[in-house]
Amino acid sequence: MTEKKEKSFEEKLARLNEIVEKVENETLPLETSTKLFEEGKGLISELESTLKDAEKKIGKYNEIKNDK
Repeated sequence: MTEKKEKSFEEKLARLNEIVEKVENETLPLETSTKLFEEGKGLISELESTLKDAEKKIGKYNEIKNDK
């Protein structure tokens, strides 16, 4: 059984860019556009969460650095 690997931040961002380009530059059926929109929303949520986690880590690092 193959274990599904979590995509990296960069891979998710690249996929989001593909979706945006496709929706902006192609005439798509409504169902396809809707599916891409939902996928894009999910990716945005995941990317935002990753960025917030990174900001927290950097904030903690800066606190430790400033306490020394």
